[in-house]
Amino acid sequence: MSIREYLDSAPMTDIIKYRGGPGAGAVAFVGTLHKHPYDEAKCLLFTPQSDALGAQREGAIFEFRISDVLGADEMSSPVDESGAAMSRARLWIRHGAIALRYEPFEVGESALDRKHAGSPT
Repeated sequence: MSIREYLDSAPMTDIIKYRGGPGAGAVAFVGTLHKHPYDEAKCLLFTPQSDALGAQREGAIFEFRISDVLGADEMSSPVDESGAAMSRARLWIRHGAIALRYEPFEVGESALDRKHAGSPT
C-alpha cells in the first residue's frame, strides 16, 4: 500500500453527526476527513500543522475505526491559495480507542533524528 493512496483518498461526507455535548468519554480531533483507501470500516483525518511563522503545512494523518467515532461536527472551511475550500470536521473519538498516526518527519544524521529516537546518540 503506497502512501500516495492515503493522500489521494476521497473526502468523506457520510459520517455520523453529533447531537448534544461531546460526553465525558470522547476526545476531539480536528482536520479534513477522508475515506480510507481500502478499509470501509476506517476513516482518515488529515490534520494541518503550523510552522514557526504560522503558515499551514502538511501534518499528521490519523486513522480511526468508524465504530470509535462518537460524533462529528462540521467546522468552518478555510480557503487555500487557489480559492478552493477545504472542508474541516471535528471528530469525537471514544476515549481509549486504538488509532494510528502517520506523521512526516525530516531524516537527520541517523535513521531517526535524535528528537524522534528518544535517546541521545
